[in-house]
Amino acid sequence: MELIGINTILADARRGHYAVGAFNFCNAETAQAIVGIACELRSPVILLIGPCEIPLLGAKTLGRIARLVAEEADVPVCLHLDHADDIPLVRECIDAGFPSVMIDASARGFDDNIGITRQVVEMARDRGVTVEGELGAVGSVGRETPEGASGASLTDPSRAAEFAERTGVDALAVAIGNAHGIYTRRPELDFDRLSAIAAATNVPLVLHGGSGTPPDQLARAIEIGITKVNVASEISRAFLAAVCAPDRPAWYAHALVNAKEAAAEVTKQWMRQLGSANRA
Repeated sequence: MELIGINTILADARRGHYAVGAFNFCNAETAQAIVGIACELRSPVILLIGPCEIPLLGAKTLGRIARLVAEEADVPVCLHLDHADDIPLVRECIDAGFPSVMIDASARGFDDNIGITRQVVEMARDRGVTVEGELGAVGSVGRETPEGASGASLTDPSRAAEFAERTGVDALAVAIGNAHGIYTRRPELDFDRLSAIAAATNVPLVLHGGSGTPPDQLARAIEIGITKVNVASEISRAFLAAVCAPDRPAWYAHALVNAKEAAAEVTKQWMRQLGSANRA
């Protein structure tokens, strides 16, 4: 199948009251593992590439990998740029054939965030590309962002509707007590805040920092309106643990086979947990 944007996938998730997993990949092995499990479980899936992965192979090569893997799939597969914080990177990925992108200007002031996000939306629309924006601060991978965060960094429900309307985004990433990375203590998601955001907006909502979120909180968030959940750290840990295991094979190709299987197992657990299995 051809790669698609997020709009159809997330619209179906809203109607079906489930969420679609968005999984980071950086090579053919992880892309095949993720999409292979999606086909096995009959689940739609989103492949994520972030600014940290792009320097490894480049946007064009990573896009080609995703397209080749998607061509062999019989379930919907989206390729999505994750957490780009500058317009040139977004443009590079659109030029490389990415059908979906995220612009994260959440570190800017409200009006600047709207202006930058709107600029990306206008550029993307001309190319048939879908766009995710972010309001509130989930934090960046590799930087310490405590779960729960501070009230000032959480998404303001009273401004969410204005942001969505003025930018025209296809999806909105929210900060409700979630954070990137593996949690150091149990997060407490603010469901009242999420309910208010869902009531104020008419766009699919996204939960970043899915890794380590307690299943009961995840289920409640999906029930309220989360339709996309990003998972990166759990796949990374599983992959590295397999490659670096004390009894790992001496030949690197064999070690990558084990790492691929480990990434597939994490993907399988998440798809079942998000309720996306048997939805494609």
